[in-house]
Amino acid sequence: MPAPSGAAASDPAGSDELHARTRAVLPDWLALYYERPLEITHGEGRHVWDADGRRYLDFFGGILTTMTAHALPEVTRAVSEQAGRILHTSTLYLNRPMVRVAERIASLSGIPDARVFFTTSGTEANDAALLLATAYRRSHQVLAMRNSYHGRSFSAVGITGNRSWSPTSLSPLQTLYVHGAVRTRGPFAHLDDAEFTAACVADLEDMLAQTRGDVAALIAEPVQGVGGFTSPPDGLYAAFREVLDRHGILWISDEVQTGWGRTGEHFWGWQAHGAAGPPDLLTFAKGVGNGMSIGGVVARAEVMNCLDAGSISTFGGSPVTMAAAEANLAHLLDHDLQGNARRVGGRLLERLRAAARPLGVVREVRGKGLMIGVELVRPGTDEPSPEAASLVLEAARERGLLIGKGGGHATNSVLRIAPPLSLTEAEAEEGAALLEQALHTAESQLTAGRRGEQRT
Repeated sequence: MPAPSGAAASDPAGSDELHARTRAVLPDWLALYYERPLEITHGEGRHVWDADGRRYLDFFGGILTTMTAHALPEVTRAVSEQAGRILHTSTLYLNRPMVRVAERIASLSGIPDARVFFTTSGTEANDAALLLATAYRRSHQVLAMRNSYHGRSFSAVGITGNRSWSPTSLSPLQTLYVHGAVRTRGPFAHLDDAEFTAACVADLEDMLAQTRGDVAALIAEPVQGVGGFTSPPDGLYAAFREVLDRHGILWISDEVQTGWGRTGEHFWGWQAHGAAGPPDLLTFAKGVGNGMSIGGVVARAEVMNCLDAGSISTFGGSPVTMAAAEANLAHLLDHDLQGNARRVGGRLLERLRAAARPLGVVREVRGKGLMIGVELVRPGTDEPSPEAASLVLEAARERGLLIGKGGGHATNSVLRIAPPLSLTEAEAEEGAALLEQALHTAESQLTAGRRGEQRT
Protein backbone atom coordinates (compact mmCIF):
# COMPACT_ATOMS: atom_id res chain seq x y z
CA MET A 1 0.00 0.00 0.00
CA PRO A 2 1.59 3.35 -0.97
CA ALA A 3 2.35 5.97 1.67
CA PRO A 4 -0.09 8.91 1.76
CA SER A 5 0.77 12.23 0.21
CA GLY A 6 -0.21 15.71 1.41
CA ALA A 7 0.70 17.45 4.67
CA ALA A 8 3.00 14.62 5.82
CA ALA A 9 5.07 14.90 2.66
CA SER A 10 5.72 18.60 3.35
CA ASP A 11 7.22 17.79 6.78
CA PRO A 12 10.25 15.61 5.96
CA ALA A 13 11.47 15.09 9.55
CA GLY A 14 12.65 11.56 10.32
CA SER A 15 11.41 9.57 13.30
CA ASP A 16 14.26 10.63 15.59
CA GLU A 17 13.75 14.31 14.81
CA LEU A 18 9.98 13.98 15.22
CA HIS A 19 10.55 12.30 18.59
CA ALA A 20 12.77 15.21 19.71
CA ARG A 21 10.16 17.73 18.57
CA THR A 22 7.46 15.76 20.40
CA ARG A 23 9.40 15.88 23.65
CA ALA A 24 10.12 19.60 23.19
CA VAL A 25 6.51 20.68 22.83
CA LEU A 26 4.32 18.02 24.52
CA PRO A 27 4.17 17.03 28.22
CA ASP A 28 6.91 14.88 29.75
CA TRP A 29 4.25 12.55 31.16
CA LEU A 30 2.79 11.77 27.73
CA ALA A 31 3.56 8.07 27.32
CA LEU A 32 5.18 6.73 24.16
CA TYR A 33 5.80 3.09 23.26
CA TYR A 34 9.21 1.77 22.19
CA GLU A 35 12.78 2.95 22.65
CA ARG A 36 12.52 4.50 19.21
CA PRO A 37 8.86 5.61 19.04
CA LEU A 38 6.84 4.63 16.01
CA GLU A 39 4.97 6.95 13.63
CA ILE A 40 2.01 5.19 12.03
CA THR A 41 1.08 6.84 8.75
CA HIS A 42 -1.69 4.69 7.30
CA GLY A 43 -3.53 1.40 7.61
CA GLU A 44 -5.76 -1.10 5.88
CA GLY A 45 -7.68 -4.02 7.37
CA ARG A 46 -5.67 -5.36 10.30
CA HIS A 47 -2.37 -3.84 9.15
CA VAL A 48 -0.66 -0.46 9.55
CA TRP A 49 2.46 1.08 8.00
CA ASP A 50 5.09 3.31 9.57
CA ALA A 51 6.84 6.34 8.11
CA ASP A 52 9.59 4.11 6.73
CA GLY A 53 7.09 2.00 4.81
CA ARG A 54 7.28 -1.05 7.08
CA ARG A 55 4.07 -3.03 7.54
CA TYR A 56 2.85 -4.33 10.92
CA LEU A 57 0.07 -6.67 11.97
CA ASP A 58 -1.91 -4.55 14.44
CA PHE A 59 -2.94 -6.44 17.58
CA PHE A 60 -3.80 -3.30 19.59
CA GLY A 61 -6.01 -1.22 17.29
CA GLY A 62 -5.12 2.20 18.66
CA ILE A 63 -5.98 1.05 22.21
CA LEU A 64 -9.04 -1.03 21.19
CA THR A 65 -10.40 1.85 19.11
CA THR A 66 -10.07 0.57 15.55
CA MET A 67 -12.89 -1.87 16.18
CA THR A 68 -13.75 -3.22 12.75
CA ALA A 69 -10.79 -2.53 10.42
CA HIS A 70 -8.38 0.19 9.40
CA ALA A 71 -9.70 2.32 6.53
CA LEU A 72 -13.03 0.47 6.49
CA PRO A 73 -14.60 1.68 3.21
CA GLU A 74 -18.10 2.13 4.65
CA VAL A 75 -16.81 4.37 7.44
CA THR A 76 -14.41 6.45 5.34
CA ARG A 77 -17.14 6.96 2.74
CA ALA A 78 -19.72 8.00 5.37
CA VAL A 79 -17.27 10.45 6.96
CA SER A 80 -16.31 11.94 3.60
CA GLU A 81 -19.91 12.36 2.46
CA GLN A 82 -20.99 13.95 5.75
CA ALA A 83 -17.93 16.23 5.82
CA GLY A 84 -18.90 17.44 2.37
CA ARG A 85 -22.28 18.53 3.72
CA ILE A 86 -21.52 19.92 7.20
CA LEU A 87 -18.96 19.02 9.87
CA HIS A 88 -20.44 20.60 12.97
CA THR A 89 -23.63 22.06 14.41
CA SER A 90 -23.73 21.21 18.21
CA THR A 91 -26.60 19.74 20.22
CA LEU A 92 -28.45 23.09 20.15
CA TYR A 93 -29.91 21.98 16.83
CA LEU A 94 -31.75 18.87 15.71
CA ASN A 95 -29.26 16.29 14.50
CA ARG A 96 -30.65 13.46 12.42
CA PRO A 97 -27.53 11.23 12.44
CA MET A 98 -27.22 11.61 16.23
CA VAL A 99 -30.84 10.57 16.77
CA ARG A 100 -30.46 7.51 14.55
CA VAL A 101 -27.31 6.36 16.36
CA ALA A 102 -28.90 7.06 19.77
CA GLU A 103 -31.91 4.96 18.81
CA ARG A 104 -29.64 2.09 17.74
CA ILE A 105 -27.52 2.25 20.92
CA ALA A 106 -30.53 2.59 23.23
CA SER A 107 -32.02 -0.53 21.68
CA LEU A 108 -28.75 -2.46 21.92
CA SER A 109 -28.01 -1.37 25.50
CA GLY A 110 -30.55 -3.63 27.21
CA ILE A 111 -31.52 -0.75 29.53
CA PRO A 112 -35.29 -0.14 29.58
CA ASP A 113 -36.57 3.33 28.64
CA ALA A 114 -32.98 4.29 27.82
CA ARG A 115 -31.66 7.76 27.07
CA VAL A 116 -28.29 8.42 25.40
CA PHE A 117 -25.93 11.37 25.85
CA PHE A 118 -22.93 11.61 23.52
CA THR A 119 -19.47 12.82 24.52
CA THR A 120 -16.09 12.84 22.79
CA SER A 121 -14.25 10.23 24.88
CA GLY A 122 -14.59 7.46 27.46
CA THR A 123 -13.20 9.76 30.12
CA GLU A 124 -15.93 12.30 29.45
CA ALA A 125 -18.55 9.55 29.33
CA ASN A 126 -17.54 8.29 32.78
CA ASP A 127 -17.48 11.88 34.01
CA ALA A 128 -21.06 12.31 32.83
CA ALA A 129 -22.12 9.04 34.45
CA LEU A 130 -20.62 10.12 37.77
CA LEU A 131 -22.40 13.47 37.52
CA LEU A 132 -25.72 11.73 36.89
CA ALA A 133 -25.28 9.15 39.66
CA THR A 134 -24.16 11.60 42.32
CA ALA A 135 -26.89 14.09 41.41
CA TYR A 136 -29.56 11.38 41.41
CA ARG A 137 -28.45 9.97 44.75
CA ARG A 138 -27.43 13.32 46.29
CA SER A 139 -24.15 11.79 47.45
CA HIS A 140 -20.50 11.99 46.43
CA GLN A 141 -19.68 8.52 47.82
CA VAL A 142 -18.69 6.12 45.05
CA LEU A 143 -17.65 2.47 45.03
CA ALA A 144 -14.96 1.43 42.56
CA MET A 145 -12.99 -1.73 41.96
CA ARG A 146 -9.37 -2.21 42.94
CA ASN A 147 -7.02 -2.09 39.95
CA SER A 148 -9.56 -0.06 37.95
CA TYR A 149 -9.10 2.68 35.36
CA HIS A 150 -11.87 5.00 34.17
CA GLY A 151 -10.12 7.93 32.47
CA ARG A 152 -7.85 10.89 33.02
CA SER A 153 -10.15 13.73 34.15
CA PHE A 154 -10.06 14.93 37.75
CA SER A 155 -13.16 12.97 38.75
CA ALA A 156 -12.21 9.85 36.75
CA VAL A 157 -8.73 9.78 38.31
CA GLY A 158 -10.48 10.03 41.69
CA ILE A 159 -12.11 6.62 41.14
CA THR A 160 -9.10 4.94 39.52
CA GLY A 161 -7.68 2.08 41.58
CA ASN A 162 -4.51 1.63 39.51
CA ARG A 163 -1.47 3.49 40.84
CA SER A 164 0.21 3.76 37.44
CA TRP A 165 -2.59 6.02 36.23
CA SER A 166 -3.34 8.00 39.42
CA PRO A 167 -1.26 11.20 39.25
CA THR A 168 -2.97 12.73 42.28
CA SER A 169 -4.70 11.58 45.46
CA LEU A 170 -6.95 14.64 45.40
CA SER A 171 -10.55 13.98 44.38
CA PRO A 172 -14.01 15.57 44.37
CA LEU A 173 -15.41 12.17 45.36
CA GLN A 174 -15.16 9.91 48.39
CA THR A 175 -14.12 6.62 46.81
CA LEU A 176 -14.23 3.22 48.47
CA TYR A 177 -12.47 0.33 46.72
CA VAL A 178 -13.96 -3.16 46.58
CA HIS A 179 -12.35 -6.57 45.93
CA GLY A 180 -13.35 -8.76 43.00
CA ALA A 181 -12.01 -7.57 39.66
CA VAL A 182 -8.70 -9.48 39.83
CA ARG A 183 -9.34 -13.21 39.97
CA THR A 184 -5.86 -14.70 40.34
CA ARG A 185 -4.13 -12.30 42.73
CA GLY A 186 -5.07 -10.90 46.12
CA PRO A 187 -6.47 -12.33 49.36
CA PHE A 188 -9.24 -14.39 47.70
CA ALA A 189 -7.23 -15.83 44.80
CA HIS A 190 -7.01 -19.29 46.38
CA LEU A 191 -10.80 -19.71 46.52
CA ASP A 192 -12.92 -21.39 43.88
CA ASP A 193 -15.26 -19.17 41.83
CA ALA A 194 -18.29 -19.58 44.08
CA GLU A 195 -16.25 -18.97 47.24
CA PHE A 196 -14.47 -16.03 45.58
CA THR A 197 -17.80 -14.41 44.70
CA ALA A 198 -19.17 -14.97 48.20
CA ALA A 199 -16.05 -13.47 49.78
CA CYS A 200 -16.25 -10.39 47.54
CA VAL A 201 -19.95 -9.93 48.32
CA ALA A 202 -19.13 -10.14 52.04
CA ASP A 203 -16.40 -7.53 51.51
CA LEU A 204 -18.91 -5.27 49.75
CA GLU A 205 -21.43 -5.67 52.58
CA ASP A 206 -18.72 -4.85 55.12
CA MET A 207 -17.66 -1.79 53.15
CA LEU A 208 -21.22 -0.48 52.97
CA ALA A 209 -21.60 -0.88 56.72
CA GLN A 210 -18.84 1.73 57.10
CA THR A 211 -20.51 4.40 54.93
CA ARG A 212 -23.24 6.87 55.69
CA GLY A 213 -25.65 4.64 53.81
CA ASP A 214 -26.21 6.89 50.81
CA VAL A 215 -23.54 5.69 48.40
CA ALA A 216 -24.24 6.96 44.88
CA ALA A 217 -22.98 4.17 42.65
CA LEU A 218 -20.64 1.31 41.95
CA ILE A 219 -18.62 1.82 38.76
CA ALA A 220 -16.92 -1.26 37.32
CA GLU A 221 -15.31 -2.47 34.11
CA PRO A 222 -16.59 -5.99 33.33
CA VAL A 223 -13.05 -6.69 32.08
CA GLN A 224 -10.43 -4.26 33.34
CA GLY A 225 -8.56 -2.68 30.45
CA VAL A 226 -5.53 -0.74 31.65
CA GLY A 227 -5.45 -3.11 34.63
CA GLY A 228 -4.31 -5.93 32.36
CA PHE A 229 -7.52 -7.54 31.01
CA THR A 230 -8.44 -9.01 34.39
CA SER A 231 -12.01 -10.05 35.17
CA PRO A 232 -14.00 -11.66 37.98
CA PRO A 233 -15.97 -14.89 37.68
CA ASP A 234 -19.08 -14.47 35.56
CA GLY A 235 -21.98 -13.44 37.78
CA LEU A 236 -20.01 -11.49 40.36
CA TYR A 237 -21.58 -8.14 39.49
CA ALA A 238 -25.02 -9.76 39.46
CA ALA A 239 -24.35 -10.83 43.04
CA PHE A 240 -23.16 -7.31 43.80
CA ARG A 241 -26.31 -5.92 42.18
CA GLU A 242 -28.54 -7.72 44.67
CA VAL A 243 -26.70 -5.94 47.48
CA LEU A 244 -26.70 -2.59 45.68
CA ASP A 245 -30.44 -2.77 45.03
CA ARG A 246 -31.16 -3.24 48.74
CA HIS A 247 -29.35 0.04 49.39
CA GLY A 248 -30.65 1.93 46.34
CA ILE A 249 -27.12 2.19 44.90
CA LEU A 250 -26.75 2.56 41.14
CA TRP A 251 -24.57 0.30 38.98
CA ILE A 252 -22.45 1.93 36.26
CA SER A 253 -20.96 -0.53 33.79
CA ASP A 254 -17.87 0.97 32.12
CA GLU A 255 -18.03 -0.61 28.65
CA VAL A 256 -15.44 1.65 27.04
CA GLN A 257 -13.25 -1.36 26.23
CA THR A 258 -15.65 -4.32 26.54
CA GLY A 259 -18.49 -2.98 24.41
CA TRP A 260 -19.64 -3.83 20.87
CA GLY A 261 -19.00 -7.58 21.06
CA ARG A 262 -15.27 -7.57 21.77
CA THR A 263 -15.54 -10.29 24.42
CA GLY A 264 -17.21 -12.57 21.87
CA GLU A 265 -19.57 -14.13 24.40
CA HIS A 266 -21.75 -11.04 24.69
CA PHE A 267 -22.35 -7.69 23.03
CA TRP A 268 -21.71 -5.91 26.36
CA GLY A 269 -19.49 -7.05 29.17
CA TRP A 270 -22.29 -6.58 31.72
CA GLN A 271 -24.23 -9.42 30.12
CA ALA A 272 -21.87 -11.95 31.73
CA HIS A 273 -23.32 -10.61 35.00
CA GLY A 274 -26.87 -10.02 33.83
CA ALA A 275 -28.79 -12.36 36.11
CA ALA A 276 -29.96 -9.39 38.20
CA GLY A 277 -30.77 -7.27 35.14
CA PRO A 278 -28.96 -4.56 33.19
CA PRO A 279 -26.96 -1.74 34.78
CA ASP A 280 -28.57 1.58 35.60
CA LEU A 281 -25.96 3.37 33.51
CA LEU A 282 -23.62 2.17 30.77
CA THR A 283 -20.69 4.11 29.34
CA PHE A 284 -19.11 3.54 25.94
CA ALA A 285 -16.44 4.99 23.63
CA LYS A 286 -13.38 3.57 21.83
CA GLY A 287 -14.51 1.35 18.97
CA VAL A 288 -17.96 2.71 18.21
CA GLY A 289 -16.54 5.29 15.77
CA ASN A 290 -13.71 3.05 14.52
CA GLY A 291 -11.23 5.81 15.33
CA MET A 292 -13.50 8.84 15.38
CA SER A 293 -13.76 10.61 18.74
CA ILE A 294 -17.01 9.35 20.24
CA GLY A 295 -18.12 8.43 23.74
CA GLY A 296 -21.35 8.42 25.61
CA VAL A 297 -23.51 7.30 28.48
CA VAL A 298 -26.77 5.34 28.39
CA ALA A 299 -29.07 5.52 31.40
CA ARG A 300 -32.65 4.77 32.21
CA ALA A 301 -34.72 7.92 31.76
CA GLU A 302 -35.31 8.53 35.48
CA VAL A 303 -31.58 8.78 36.07
CA MET A 304 -30.63 10.60 32.86
CA ASN A 305 -33.32 13.23 33.38
CA CYS A 306 -32.49 13.94 37.04
CA LEU A 307 -30.40 17.06 36.33
CA ASP A 308 -32.22 20.28 37.13
CA ALA A 309 -30.04 22.57 34.98
CA GLY A 310 -29.74 22.79 31.24
CA SER A 311 -26.73 21.48 29.39
CA ILE A 312 -25.37 20.89 25.90
CA SER A 313 -22.46 19.18 24.20
CA THR A 314 -20.47 21.26 21.76
CA PHE A 315 -18.70 18.35 20.09
CA GLY A 316 -20.52 15.26 21.40
CA GLY A 317 -22.72 13.72 18.72
CA SER A 318 -21.32 15.80 15.87
CA PRO A 319 -22.77 14.95 12.43
CA VAL A 320 -19.48 13.60 11.07
CA THR A 321 -18.69 11.34 14.05
CA MET A 322 -22.26 10.05 14.08
CA ALA A 323 -21.99 9.21 10.39
CA ALA A 324 -18.91 7.13 11.24
CA ALA A 325 -20.65 5.39 14.15
CA GLU A 326 -23.75 4.58 12.13
CA ALA A 327 -21.73 3.02 9.31
CA ASN A 328 -19.41 1.21 11.69
CA LEU A 329 -22.20 -0.31 13.81
CA ALA A 330 -24.03 -1.43 10.68
CA HIS A 331 -20.89 -3.18 9.42
CA LEU A 332 -20.25 -4.79 12.82
CA LEU A 333 -23.76 -6.20 13.06
CA ASP A 334 -24.17 -7.16 9.38
CA HIS A 335 -20.90 -9.15 9.45
CA ASP A 336 -21.42 -10.66 12.93
CA LEU A 337 -18.04 -9.45 14.19
CA GLN A 338 -19.05 -10.47 17.71
CA GLY A 339 -19.26 -14.05 16.47
CA ASN A 340 -15.91 -13.64 14.74
CA ALA A 341 -14.39 -12.37 17.99
CA ARG A 342 -15.72 -15.45 19.77
CA ARG A 343 -14.45 -17.92 17.17
CA VAL A 344 -11.11 -16.40 16.21
CA GLY A 345 -10.46 -15.06 19.71
CA GLY A 346 -11.09 -18.47 21.23
CA ARG A 347 -8.58 -20.10 18.88
CA LEU A 348 -6.03 -17.33 19.50
CA LEU A 349 -6.41 -17.77 23.26
CA GLU A 350 -5.83 -21.54 22.99
CA ARG A 351 -2.83 -21.00 20.71
CA LEU A 352 -1.22 -18.50 23.10
CA ARG A 353 -1.83 -20.73 26.12
CA ALA A 354 -0.12 -23.61 24.35
CA ALA A 355 2.80 -21.38 23.36
CA ALA A 356 3.16 -20.06 26.92
CA ARG A 357 3.02 -23.42 28.69
CA PRO A 358 6.77 -24.15 28.64
CA LEU A 359 7.80 -20.55 29.35
CA GLY A 360 8.74 -19.43 32.84
CA VAL A 361 8.23 -15.78 31.89
CA VAL A 362 4.46 -16.24 31.44
CA ARG A 363 2.33 -16.46 34.56
CA GLU A 364 -1.11 -16.47 32.95
CA VAL A 365 -2.86 -16.11 29.60
CA ARG A 366 -6.40 -14.88 30.15
CA GLY A 367 -9.22 -13.12 28.39
CA LYS A 368 -12.43 -13.34 26.41
CA GLY A 369 -12.90 -13.03 22.67
CA LEU A 370 -10.41 -10.61 21.17
CA MET A 371 -9.47 -9.13 24.53
CA ILE A 372 -6.50 -11.21 25.73
CA GLY A 373 -3.93 -10.53 28.43
CA VAL A 374 -0.58 -12.27 28.88
CA GLU A 375 0.80 -11.65 32.38
CA LEU A 376 4.60 -11.78 32.62
CA VAL A 377 6.85 -12.47 35.60
CA ARG A 378 10.53 -12.90 36.30
CA PRO A 379 11.25 -16.49 35.21
CA GLY A 380 11.00 -18.87 38.13
CA THR A 381 9.09 -16.41 40.33
CA ASP A 382 5.62 -14.93 40.78
CA GLU A 383 7.03 -11.40 40.67
CA PRO A 384 5.47 -9.14 37.98
CA SER A 385 8.04 -8.11 35.38
CA PRO A 386 7.63 -4.78 33.60
CA GLU A 387 11.06 -5.46 32.10
CA ALA A 388 9.74 -8.60 30.43
CA ALA A 389 6.76 -6.71 29.01
CA SER A 390 9.03 -4.05 27.53
CA LEU A 391 11.31 -6.70 26.04
CA VAL A 392 8.38 -8.52 24.43
CA LEU A 393 6.90 -5.25 23.13
CA GLU A 394 10.17 -4.39 21.39
CA ALA A 395 10.78 -7.92 20.11
CA ALA A 396 7.25 -8.15 18.70
CA ARG A 397 7.66 -4.84 16.91
CA GLU A 398 10.92 -6.01 15.36
CA ARG A 399 9.02 -9.00 13.96
CA GLY A 400 6.20 -6.84 12.59
CA LEU A 401 3.58 -7.15 15.37
CA LEU A 402 2.11 -4.32 17.46
CA ILE A 403 0.69 -5.13 20.90
CA GLY A 404 -0.09 -3.13 24.04
CA LYS A 405 0.68 -3.48 27.72
CA GLY A 406 -0.86 -2.69 31.10
CA GLY A 407 -1.24 -4.18 34.56
CA GLY A 408 -1.93 -3.33 38.16
CA HIS A 409 0.11 -2.01 41.08
CA ALA A 410 2.31 0.16 38.81
CA THR A 411 3.77 -2.93 37.13
CA ASN A 412 2.75 -2.70 33.45
CA SER A 413 3.66 -6.37 33.22
CA VAL A 414 0.72 -7.59 31.13
CA LEU A 415 0.67 -7.75 27.34
CA ARG A 416 -2.65 -6.52 25.97
CA ILE A 417 -3.86 -8.12 22.75
CA ALA A 418 -6.93 -6.57 21.12
CA PRO A 419 -6.90 -6.57 17.31
CA PRO A 420 -9.78 -5.34 15.14
CA LEU A 421 -12.77 -7.65 15.42
CA SER A 422 -12.50 -8.66 11.75
CA LEU A 423 -9.23 -10.53 12.44
CA THR A 424 -8.92 -13.64 10.26
CA GLU A 425 -7.81 -17.07 11.45
CA ALA A 426 -4.67 -16.79 9.32
CA GLU A 427 -3.80 -13.42 10.86
CA ALA A 428 -4.46 -14.78 14.35
CA GLU A 429 -2.04 -17.66 13.70
CA GLU A 430 0.55 -15.29 12.23
CA GLY A 431 0.33 -12.97 15.22
CA ALA A 432 0.48 -15.85 17.70
CA ALA A 433 3.63 -17.18 16.03
CA LEU A 434 5.29 -13.75 16.12
CA LEU A 435 4.35 -13.24 19.75
CA GLU A 436 5.63 -16.71 20.67
CA GLN A 437 9.00 -15.81 19.15
CA ALA A 438 9.05 -12.51 21.06
CA LEU A 439 8.26 -14.31 24.35
CA HIS A 440 11.10 -16.75 23.80
CA THR A 441 13.46 -13.84 23.09
CA ALA A 442 12.45 -12.08 26.32
CA GLU A 443 12.79 -15.26 28.38
CA SER A 444 16.27 -15.91 27.00
CA GLN A 445 17.41 -12.37 27.77
CA LEU A 446 15.97 -12.40 31.28
CA THR A 447 17.41 -15.83 32.06
CA ALA A 448 20.84 -14.78 30.78
CA GLY A 449 20.60 -11.64 32.91
CA ARG A 450 19.81 -13.67 36.04
CA ARG A 451 22.80 -15.94 35.40
CA GLY A 452 24.98 -12.86 35.13
CA GLU A 453 23.63 -11.52 38.44
CA GLN A 454 24.30 -14.86 40.15
CA ARG A 455 27.89 -14.98 38.86
CA THR A 456 28.45 -11.44 40.07
